[in-house]
Amino acid sequence: MIDEKSIDNGNEPNDFSETDVNDQLAEVGLRLPLKYFQENVGKTIDLYTGQVGDEGWHALKIIPDTWISAGPTGNGAQNYLAAGPGLGAKNPDDDREVLLDKIPDVTPLRATGLSMLVGQTVLAVVYDSDVSTNYSPLNASLMGANLGVVAFDVLEVTERTDGSSSSLPRVNIRIRDVTEVAALPLHLFANAPVPKSSSEPFDIRPPATVPAIELAPAP
Repeated sequence: MIDEKSIDNGNEPNDFSETDVNDQLAEVGLRLPLKYFQENVGKTIDLYTGQVGDEGWHALKIIPDTWISAGPTGNGAQNYLAAGPGLGAKNPDDDREVLLDKIPDVTPLRATGLSMLVGQTVLAVVYDSDVSTNYSPLNASLMGANLGVVAFDVLEVTERTDGSSSSLPRVNIRIRDVTEVAALPLHLFANAPVPKSSSEPFDIRPPATVPAIELAPAP
């Protein structure tokens, strides 16, 4: 998941317009590709990633059983991407977000976790506001309006020298076609580093070496 600290209208370094990021369409369960990303497949851009304690990128590490049983498919990750029942679907008889609160092990990514994504392809639901993280135990609310979905390859992660003292790295990406990437087998970032708290570790500089990424099939 990516939130407003990384992709939003007016954000540096891209200064996206409202229509670039579907802001005028934002609602719970929106899964359209973001307009700018849809129209610029193959383009290379930079994204900022928030600050320590207010991260812009977040990794799913498990899929709750409730997502698997929610439908419309037998795969929980696909059901989330489809905004199925309780996962964002429009249904006047049910709470559209009943399955999106207190999701365990949603992991905010700081410099080490971001660096582990180099060479990987990311498919992300983009939120119109913050993804709210709780610690001890680690969980997050995935409720709230969405701007849509983006896909990209992570090319490079570099330290930010033009932000605040707690700014997380700049990530260079190549935009991919959402439909093409969504059709590939989905995996979870199984060994995304788990922060101890909202302030520790103060992990803002990409390390020289990082652990190899572990990807688990998304059930």
